[in-house]
Amino acid sequence: VQLQAFGGGLVQTGGSLRLSCAASGLTFSRYSVAWFRQAPGKEREIVAARKWDGGRIYYADSVKGRFTISRDNAKNTVTLQMNSLKPEDTAVYLCAAGGGIISSTLTQSTAYTYWGQGTLVTVSS
Repeated sequence: VQLQAFGGGLVQTGGSLRLSCAASGLTFSRYSVAWFRQAPGKEREIVAARKWDGGRIYYADSVKGRFTISRDNAKNTVTLQMNSLKPEDTAVYLCAAGGGIISSTLTQSTAYTYWGQGTLVTVSS
């Protein structure tokens, strides 16, 4: 199984980016998926997550209303649409997938088995 995240880059404050996560050896429709991020000197934090059946979709308070997580079953990809970006959104963004995740553990990094390598998002002020 391999996850590959891409779409990061440099953007100005207020701009948008669309991150994608492609999977090989894994069908996203059967897994819960999430985006985490890690800024320099900070701990990894959950950004958004989607339970495999759509029963729960979570957004961190800091991104609520600006970011959208979605899944494209036909392309077997998960995307994170990021709008109204702020300098504090600067981080390496990682996608993750896990099977058998229940709603109560959806935001826990330890619940996810498969991780992509991360893509850097830099928001300039």
